[in-house]
Amino acid sequence: MRWTVIDSPIGDLTLAVDETGLCRLNFGATEHPLAADPLLTDAAEQLKAYFAGELQEFTLPLSVRTGSTFERAVWQQLTRIPYGEMQTYGEVAKIVGDAGAARAVGTACNRNPIAIVVPCHRVVGAGGKMVGFGGGIPAKRHLLELEARISLETMWT
Repeated sequence: MRWTVIDSPIGDLTLAVDETGLCRLNFGATEHPLAADPLLTDAAEQLKAYFAGELQEFTLPLSVRTGSTFERAVWQQLTRIPYGEMQTYGEVAKIVGDAGAARAVGTACNRNPIAIVVPCHRVVGAGGKMVGFGGGIPAKRHLLELEARISLETMWT
C-alpha cells in the first residue's frame, strides 16, 4: 500500500491505495511511509473538493478486501445514501435484509475502511440522534452540516 496524509477541516486524514484503488481512509495522521502516487493525488484532490463544497460524488476506484458479507452489504448501502441525506441504523438494517440488526449496522459503520468516501457519517440513530463515528461526533456533525448547506445552496440557485 501507498500512503499519504492530507489536512482537512476535521483534522488530518490518512489515505492508502493499493493496485486496485483507495483502500483506507483513517482519521488522524498515522505512522506509514508516505509515497507519491497518481491515485493518492486524485483522492486528495477529490476530498479537498468535497470539503470545499464542490464535489458531491466521489469517482475513485475502491479496493475493499475486508468485511463480512453483512458488512459489505452495509457499506454498499452507505454508497447509495444521497449526498445531504441521512438514514437511521434501523433503516439501513431493513434495506440490507435484517430489520433487527441496527446494532450490527453500527458495528459495520465503525469498521468501514473508507470513511467519508463510503459515507458512514450519513447514518444516524433513531430520530436523527447523533451517535457513533470513528472521527468523533464533532466531525460527523461537520460533514452532515456541510452536505446540508451545500444541498440547500444547490436547490436555491
